[in-house]
Amino acid sequence: VQLQASGGGLVQAGDSLRLSCAASRRTFSISTHSMGWFRQAPGKEREFVAGIFWRDGSTVYSDSVKGRFTISRDTAKNTIYLDMDSLKPEDTAVYFCAVQRRATIPITKSPNEYSYWGQGTLVTVSS
Repeated sequence: VQLQASGGGLVQAGDSLRLSCAASRRTFSISTHSMGWFRQAPGKEREFVAGIFWRDGSTVYSDSVKGRFTISRDTAKNTIYLDMDSLKPEDTAVYFCAVQRRATIPITKSPNEYSYWGQGTLVTVSS
């Protein structure tokens, strides 16, 4: 499975961006796999941002983005999205999408529970 993340860029604080993550393998469906967005800022560990559960589309967010970011999916396009509003300079990072390995558990925030990481897309928020 290859995940292609896109949509990053340079924006100002308060702006919005939409990230996309498309799964390329025809035999892989996001409708049967939970998906997550993570980010990694320079010198920091990769951290969970948002996840969407395969079964019912329920979502989980980190406290730092709750209320500002929205994860969604389009199963027909095999694509997940991350709508980011009210961006802050501290949101600057490379954003990655990934597949949660185990479908039998709820969304987990541990990067170790995910695989098939995309190449990442850089989001830079200037103050």
